[in-house]
Parts: sequence; C-alpha cells; structure tokens
Amino acid sequence: MFDVDPAVRRPHDIIAPPEGRGGDRPPRPGPRAAAKWLCGSVIHPAEHTIAAAFDQAEARDRDHARDWLVLVDGAHHQIDLVQAEADRRGIGVHILIDIVHVSEYVWGAAHCFHQPGTPECEAWVACHLTTILHGQATRAVAEITAQADQGALRGTSREGADACIRYLTGHADRLHYDTALASGWPIATGPIEGACRHIIADRLAITGSRWGLDGSEAILKLRALKDNGDFEEYWRHHLAREHERLYPTPDRHDYRLTA
Repeated sequence: MFDVDPAVRRPHDIIAPPEGRGGDRPPRPGPRAAAKWLCGSVIHPAEHTIAAAFDQAEARDRDHARDWLVLVDGAHHQIDLVQAEADRRGIGVHILIDIVHVSEYVWGAAHCFHQPGTPECEAWVACHLTTILHGQATRAVAEITAQADQGALRGTSREGADACIRYLTGHADRLHYDTALASGWPIATGPIEGACRHIIADRLAITGSRWGLDGSEAILKLRALKDNGDFEEYWRHHLAREHERLYPTPDRHDYRLTA
C-alpha cells in the first residue's frame, strides 16, 4: 500500500502514437509512490492480507476524504475479495486493471495480424492501447473482433486475439483509464511488483534455500516490519513479552531480562 500525489496525464504521455509525439513537449511524469507499507503472508488467506491493507488505509484516511484506488492484475477472485471488503466497511473504492497486464494481451493479439518485432506490429499495439487509454476498451474489442473476422482467422491463428477480446470484455468496468489519468492516479502495479520481489523473492527465492511455512512466514513478517519502520517498536514489545514468559511472577516487572 502507498500514497501518491496526483499527477494528471494524457494517453500520449503513456504511449507514443504511431505517428509519433508532436512538438517538443516531453511526456508528463506519472505519480510517485510514497509512504509504502508492506504486508505479505504464505499462511493466511488473501482476504486476511486485503483486510490488513484496508486497516492501514483507514488509519491514514479515517474520514475517507481521499480517493482509494486498488490496482489488480485481473484475477476475478482477487477483485471479488477487494470489493467484498470495501462493501463490508462501507467504503467506495476504484478498482483498476494494471495497464501492463492489458498491454500483454494486446501484444498477443497483435501477433495474430503482424510478425513480432515489426514496425507494423508496434504501430498496431500503439493504436489499440491508445484507444484503451482513452477509456474506449469496447471500441478496441470491436475493432480487433472485426479484423479477426475479416481475416478469416480460425483456431490457433486466432487464439491471441480471442484471449485479448475475452480479457478486455471481462474487465470492461475496470478499464477506465481516461478517468484515472485525468484524476492523476497510477495505472500500473510497478510499486506492488517491486515490493513483492523485494520482500519475498529477494529472500525466499535465493538459490538452494528450502523453507517451511512457519519459517517463511516469520521471515516475511520481520522483513515487512523492518521496511515499514516498525522494527524497533516491535522489538521492544518482543522483549517485554519474553520478560513476562521467563519471569511469570507478580513482581516480574522488577527484573531485567538478561537471557
């Protein structure tokens, strides 16, 4: 979870149109993640971690005066859990699909019509992604469908196009990039992907390591505590609990922990 200061952009700030950008205006920078808060678990179900993220968000914005945006990769189960938690708390949230995931499907569709790596393929992707960034995903679906039909594509030669069509159609209500860009919101999950790599993969995926659930859960919690700046407070709490465990007497607070 993180905060951002809104940074308004336009579709051409995200991707250059096939004819190129006009003038000397550089692309506007996107919003930068700040005050990151990390949380992860290999033991608890997804709804537990989602609830923890909502707890943190409410601690930062108790009056719900700010826009709450949830960036996801398109997994319907994840979206359902997020929406259920928001409904349970009576909070309005904006759920948006990561544009990078969308672009992967668009590239897959492009390879049904053009050779990978060609200028024609890149121009095709830029055209349709620009349409999607304008909030017109349904138009992109119609155009891709029409092109596949006109080309009489069948079977495996059409798989990429059909996968893209299904993805865009199935998430049509989560693709309002025009609103997101005009509001200055982030539209990609880069900070989230980076956090997953840092807090999980950099430690648990090292070569030759073997982990059990309890050990990996403990490491995840410690890494999150450290990165969130909460380790010192946690360590004082830990020492106090150890003191009570080792000296379980009515006057235990008169003793200092030396073990």
